[in-house]
Amino acid sequence: MTQFQHEVTEEQNKTRVDKLLAAINPERSRSQIQGWISKGHVHVNEAVVKANYKCQAGEVLTWSIPEVEELDIQAEDIPLEIIYEDPDLLVINKPKGMVVHPSAGHQTGTLVNALLHHCKDLSGINSVERPGIVHRIDKDTSGLLVVAKNDHTHVKLSEQLATKEVKRKYEAIVHGEIGHESGIIDAPIGRDPKDRQKMGIVDSGKPAVTHFKVIKHFPDYTHVECQLETGRTHQIRVHMRYIGFPLVGDPKYGQRKTLDADGQALHAKALGFTHPRTNEWMEFEVEAPKVFQEVLEKIKNMY
Repeated sequence: MTQFQHEVTEEQNKTRVDKLLAAINPERSRSQIQGWISKGHVHVNEAVVKANYKCQAGEVLTWSIPEVEELDIQAEDIPLEIIYEDPDLLVINKPKGMVVHPSAGHQTGTLVNALLHHCKDLSGINSVERPGIVHRIDKDTSGLLVVAKNDHTHVKLSEQLATKEVKRKYEAIVHGEIGHESGIIDAPIGRDPKDRQKMGIVDSGKPAVTHFKVIKHFPDYTHVECQLETGRTHQIRVHMRYIGFPLVGDPKYGQRKTLDADGQALHAKALGFTHPRTNEWMEFEVEAPKVFQEVLEKIKNMY
C-alpha cells in the first residue's frame, strides 16, 4: 500500500475526517474513502478513527491506499498539446470534444488513452480508469489541466485544490447582458433531484463559489472571465444559469435557441499552482480555440 500524510490546517479545523479526505482526494468517490476508513487504513496522530471523527488543527492525518489494479486501458497515439512537462507532471491544453477519462460510452479516444501512449508512468492513486488525473474539465470545455506522473505529485496537487491554492480561470460567453462588472456566486451544487443527469443548486449540495468579471458587454450577450474557488461538477455552467445568464451553446443547461458553439462556450484559460517538488509557483495561460473565437466574432458583428 502507498501511504500519505496531511497536517490539518486551521481552515480545516473541526472538519469530519471523511469530508477532509474527500477534499484532498477529489477524484475518489465517497464510498472509496469510507472503505479506507472502515478497513482501518486511516489514522489521526497514529490512532484509527471513524468517519465522523472531527479533525483538529495541527493533527497529522495518515491514510493508506491499496495498490491499483493493472491497467486495462488501451494506449492510443493521439496528438496532445503539451504546454509543460517535467519528471513529475504535465500541463495539457485539452481540445474541445475530448473526454478526460474512459467511462461507459467513452472507452477510447480519451485524454487518458493519449497519456498512456505518451507517458511510461502516471500516478496510480486514482481508479484504474483515471491514472494521473488530478482534476477534470468537461468534454466540450477546452483548456488547461495538470496531470500527475507520480503519487507524491498527485497528493500534493490534490491538497492544493482542497485548500483553494490552485488558480483556475475560465472565459465564457453567456446569454444576456450582465448589468455590472463583477460578482460572486455562492450557491451549493448537488445532483438535480428532478434530473439525475444534471447538477443543480440544492440546499444539501456541496459548497460552491465562483467569482466572475465582465470582459466585454454586448446587448444580448456577455463575454466573462470566471475564477473557481471550488471545483464542483459543471460549476460554472450551473452557476451562470442560476443567476440568469446561461452559457452559449450549452446543451444541458443553456437556452434552446442559442448560437452554435459546438457545445458550451467555455474555456479553461489559466492555471496556476505550486510545483510539488520545487515549491516554485507556476502559471500557464492559453488562448481560447478557434470555435470560441468565431462565436465571439459573430456576436461582435451583430452590433
